[in-house]
Amino acid sequence: MKKLIVYTLVLGSFLGNAQSEYKSAEKNFESLWYMKAAEQYERIIARGDDSQKVLQRVADAYYYNTDMENASKWYGQLFSKYEKSVAPTYVFRYAHALKGIGNYDLAKSLVKVHKEKLNQGGLDVEELGYIDERLDEIRNQPPQFFISHLSINSRLADFGPMFYKDKIVFSSSRDSTNLRTRIYKWNEQPYLNLFFADTVGQGTDLMKVAAFSENINSKYHEAVVAFSADGNTLYFTRNNYTNKNLGTDADGMNHLKLYTATLTNEEWGNVQEVPFNSEDYSVGQPALSADGKQLYFVSDMPGTIGGTDIFVVDILGAGSYSSPRNVGPTINTIGREMFPFLTENKLYFASDGHAGLGGLDVFESIFDGTFSAPVNLGQPLNGQRDDFAYIVDETTQKGYFSSNREGGMGDDDIYSFQRYERHCGQDLLGQVVSNTGIPIEHVSVFVFDETEAELAQTTTDENGQYRFDIDLDCSKQYVVKTFRPGYQQKSKRFDTPGQDQFVNNVLMQLQVQNDLIVEENGQLKIKIEKIFFDFNKAEIRPDAAFELGKVVSVMQEYPDMVIDIEAHTDSRGADDYNEKLSDLRAKATRDFILSKGISPERISSAIGFGEKHLLNDCTNLMDCSDQKHDANRRSEFIIKDMHGRLADLKFEDQE
Repeated sequence: MKKLIVYTLVLGSFLGNAQSEYKSAEKNFESLWYMKAAEQYERIIARGDDSQKVLQRVADAYYYNTDMENASKWYGQLFSKYEKSVAPTYVFRYAHALKGIGNYDLAKSLVKVHKEKLNQGGLDVEELGYIDERLDEIRNQPPQFFISHLSINSRLADFGPMFYKDKIVFSSSRDSTNLRTRIYKWNEQPYLNLFFADTVGQGTDLMKVAAFSENINSKYHEAVVAFSADGNTLYFTRNNYTNKNLGTDADGMNHLKLYTATLTNEEWGNVQEVPFNSEDYSVGQPALSADGKQLYFVSDMPGTIGGTDIFVVDILGAGSYSSPRNVGPTINTIGREMFPFLTENKLYFASDGHAGLGGLDVFESIFDGTFSAPVNLGQPLNGQRDDFAYIVDETTQKGYFSSNREGGMGDDDIYSFQRYERHCGQDLLGQVVSNTGIPIEHVSVFVFDETEAELAQTTTDENGQYRFDIDLDCSKQYVVKTFRPGYQQKSKRFDTPGQDQFVNNVLMQLQVQNDLIVEENGQLKIKIEKIFFDFNKAEIRPDAAFELGKVVSVMQEYPDMVIDIEAHTDSRGADDYNEKLSDLRAKATRDFILSKGISPERISSAIGFGEKHLLNDCTNLMDCSDQKHDANRRSEFIIKDMHGRLADLKFEDQE
């Protein structure tokens, strides 16, 4: 959903004299309803019209919605039929789409073939970063970041994080109301609102998401914020929306504007436009200098070098500002520069105009009176798709950024990172996850040299991450090994490159060891067949005793294992009755296991929850089949602890 922020800033109105059969698709395209327009253009092509205009439109519709797979497909068809007549901007877009799917070689070849056309069109091939040396240099530079996905991401757009006191404020399309959700036709998602979340301990995960302010969130878009140092002034981006009406320019385009609000008695209010807004162009994505005296923002106002540029104004007080100034060609290019963030002496921003890996990349520029040439922060922070909205605490080098990379929850997601300084020697860090990608804590991790001599041992944290405080030699082979009861032991060899200041990032993926131990929703459980009880009774039947014997067997195999027992019913019957009966059954189950010699302290709880935790929608108000009701009748054995002693470890190399 940063696509709204990106393209409303980039695009004006698409004017065209479409013939009558295209009117609906053209109207949707010009209204920025790209998903609907793309479907319509594909139907037009299927009926036999693959004219240059239609192919350009369908490819653009996917490009503007950051669907680079389909964009590259249709740009490819456009070039195969109309290569000589396409405008330079389509070479630029096709190359970006190809980079977005990782086809760097074809992107570089495309730009080389059309170099003269691009230069004639004002698109500097050298600055686009497709030449072999610059692109390969970025791809091969040592990584500096350890990246983690956040648990608060939704299947819709989540992006644009910003520090605010001990919280993070961000933009999201998730619906936080009980009212009918308004849909933004650009991408068929709800409109953006502002939310905040708590940070988790000393880590960088987030939790407890809540709407930021009813006085700020409207029925249209709010996104991308900045706060004054005292936290009492808010700068935020919103549609041109005042007095309950959307403002438009002469072509009917609704632009973005920058607003301020002040905090009084813990309530946000006094929403005001900044004076350099306009009906004719967009202003948004605020960022404050470290001393609070300057406000940076993104706009396509007159004086813009490319699609969107970063500008700055001096804050003069009392709602007064200097005239906007373009920060200049060192930062701004013929592409898009967006999402600025400033620290004491650095500017971070996203761009697709500087040499990059695909879509928007994050860049860093040092400021000492003037901005230094931007440096691409490289992989894994940057990748084939859009990476943007980078913020960092320079003291801890922890922070957040946004990306629509593969492996996320759906649209744009927010990621946390730890940045590591390069130094002489090489570092070793990584993460341990389950076969489903869930981080695993309390895993013992060992590193051995090529002679199998143990060098160090550490333990993964709550995010499954580990790091060794040792320096590895260059051009050597090492082995990382893991141990945690309940999981298969894992061993992975890797070779360090022949260069200093390199961070070796080793991911270890573990399988559960015992077939009866499974992982469900991030929890380890002992999984047996269903336990059945006679009607209205809690006594253990012979068939149930057989299944419970499996639980006893697993607990005997792992003498340090501690479990919780939960009993659940379906929704049939009175709520109180179901809860009491399930509790009796949970405790009967516990007593049976204890009768087989398991120590009482190894069962931390045995509780019946009745129908409180249904697995489906078969509530009291639903008419469900017996099969669906039966899915809710279950006993669960949740593993709370499996820690054992690390004795007589023997590893078999698996990779």
